[in-house]
Amino acid sequence: MSQLALRPGRKKKAEGEHDNHERWAVSYADMMTVLLALFIVLYAISAVDNTKYEELRESLARGFGQRVVASPVVGSSGPLSGLESFQIAPDFTGLAGDLPAEIDPEVELSPEAITFLEAAKEYEQLSDIQSTLQEQLQAQGLEANVTFLVDDRGLVVGLVGSDVYFAPDTASLTGVANHVIDTMAGPLRNQPRQISVEGHANVLPSHNYATNWELSSARATEVLRRFVEYGSVPGSLISATGFGDARPLAEGVSDSALAQNRRVDIVIRSDASEDVRAMLPKIAQALEDGTLTTAQLQAQIDAANAADQGDAT
Repeated sequence: MSQLALRPGRKKKAEGEHDNHERWAVSYADMMTVLLALFIVLYAISAVDNTKYEELRESLARGFGQRVVASPVVGSSGPLSGLESFQIAPDFTGLAGDLPAEIDPEVELSPEAITFLEAAKEYEQLSDIQSTLQEQLQAQGLEANVTFLVDDRGLVVGLVGSDVYFAPDTASLTGVANHVIDTMAGPLRNQPRQISVEGHANVLPSHNYATNWELSSARATEVLRRFVEYGSVPGSLISATGFGDARPLAEGVSDSALAQNRRVDIVIRSDASEDVRAMLPKIAQALEDGTLTTAQLQAQIDAANAADQGDAT
């Protein structure tokens, strides 16, 4: 037998052996380890110990042959400490929580804060008109069936229930209606805002008018005429509109819904910008919910007025 025949043959590749396709797991594990170390470092430096920070900074500076120089943070009283002098513009967009009572004239307010302050002043003026009307009505015992609401139009005085203010299915004012309108005419004729008298009807059809549009318009016109002819409200300040049954306060045909929708609204209109008027119902809702108090609102108004006076001088 030749030597060639006796030479052992090379081992063949083991059957079923395959390439390792999971080597990516090693790199992935390395990356996760690095990320973990990064987050640990970030967590460690999130709460700075001034003493340890200074020691570390000095040690690194000496190691690199650099001179140690104090590095105070802008807005503080020392290196990484004492942020008591740092000032932040007040945020009024939430209309909730503790609002700062002082406004620093040196701090530029955000557009949202300016809008809120303008809306607060507008709300205060509308509230003053409401308080005057309520006092006049209460003095005459006429506060029943008169509602007040501040929305994005202004102050809405609701004369709810046609049985109180009008004869059934007519636009004729009752004696109570005349007394209520005459009582409100005094405060309203002495203010410069536009007044819109808006008539509404419920879904029940009218028998004396072609449609509820005519009925609601006629009632609004009668209220307007009473204000102008007997209350001396300037005709240039007041207008009348009929909405028929197109803008109900309550849905359905229950007695309560019919009574709420059978109404005349007297709207003392706000002449503020659209953004300011949009803020008015939010302020009213915040005051009703208790997330904003009258004292907080007044504090902001007083602070804004003081800042305005400071700018004027």
